[in-house]
Amino acid sequence: MKAAMIHKHGGVDCVTVGEFPDPKVGEGDVVLEVRSAALNHLDIWIRKGRPGVQLDMPHVLGSDGAGVIAEVGPKTHGINIGDEVIVNPGLSCGCCESCRRGQQSECLTFGIVGMSRPGTFAEKVAVPFQNVYPKPDHLSFDEAAALPLAYQTAWRMLMTRAGLRAGETVLIHGIGGGVALAGLQLAKLAGAEVIVTSSSDEKLSRAKAIGADHVVNYQAIDDLIGTIKDITKGCGVDIVMDSVGAATWSTNFGVVRRGGRIVLCGVTTGLQAETDLRALYWNQLTVMGSTMGSNEDVRQMLRAVEAAKLKPVMDSVKSLEEIRETMSRMEAGEQFGKIVVKVT
Repeated sequence: MKAAMIHKHGGVDCVTVGEFPDPKVGEGDVVLEVRSAALNHLDIWIRKGRPGVQLDMPHVLGSDGAGVIAEVGPKTHGINIGDEVIVNPGLSCGCCESCRRGQQSECLTFGIVGMSRPGTFAEKVAVPFQNVYPKPDHLSFDEAAALPLAYQTAWRMLMTRAGLRAGETVLIHGIGGGVALAGLQLAKLAGAEVIVTSSSDEKLSRAKAIGADHVVNYQAIDDLIGTIKDITKGCGVDIVMDSVGAATWSTNFGVVRRGGRIVLCGVTTGLQAETDLRALYWNQLTVMGSTMGSNEDVRQMLRAVEAAKLKPVMDSVKSLEEIRETMSRMEAGEQFGKIVVKVT
C-alpha cells in the first residue's frame, strides 16, 4: 500500500511517500481503508524524535483518520465491513486502574496511533476495534478526519478538566491551530464568552467570524495582561486554555481571576517556565494538565458535534504526495484550522 513514512528522524526531507506492507488484522483489530487523514503537531515531534520513544523504521506517521472498515478481527463486535468510521488515536491497555476508572488517557501504557503503532497516512491502517466510532452523518470524510485528536483534546481541557459552565469567560492563546480552534467552537457551543490571541490580524479576523467575542493581537499592544483585564472589567478570565506553553505561562497567572483555572495541553514554545507561587496560592488558582481524552470524552464530544451539526475548521485539503509541503506549513504556523490529507 502507499504510505507517508520516515526511515530516520530529522527534518521534513526525511518524510517519503512509497510502498509499505499492508497491515494485518489482529484478533481485536479492524483494518480500515483510509479516505482522509489530518496533520497534528505530534507528527512533527515524532518525525524529529521524542525522548523515550523508539520506533520501528520505516514508520508511518499520522494519528487522525476517517475511512471505511475493510476487515474485522475474530474478537471484535458491533462493527461491520463497509461501516464509515473515524479513528480515536488514543491507545490504552483497558485493564490498569486508570482504564478501569474510565480514564484511558491516564493509562500507564497510553500511546497514540502514529507513534505507538503505524499511523493513518496510509491507504490502510489497523487499530483496536474499540478505537473506531461511527462517522457523523453530516461530515464528509475530509471533515471527519479533522475531528478526533484536536476536538477530544479541547473537550477534555474545557469540559472535563476545567469544568466550563455557561456564561464563563475563556482565554485561548494562539488561535489558528487545531486545538485552539476546537476550543473556540466548543466553548461557544457551551455558552462561554471567548477571548482569543494571535500575532496575525488575518487569523484574528477569521476567528471573529466563527464566534470569538474578543480578539487581541499581542504583538500590536504593550500590555497584554492589562488588555485582557480591561476586556473582563478588571475581573480576569475564568479559564485559560493554553496549548502554547513557556511563552504564555506567566501571562496566564496575570489574566486569570481569583479562583480561576489554567489548563495546559502543549508546549510548542518550550518545556520550562517559571511560576509565581504567590499568585498560585493567594489567588487560589487551579492549574491542570490535560492529554487527549478518555473514551467518554470522545463519546460526549461526538454527541455534541452531531447535535449541533458542528463542522471542524479546516485550513486546506492536500494529497498524500504533498505531505512535505503541508507539514512545512504547519511547522511554520501558517495554517488556520486543520490540514487534511486526502489518502484514497
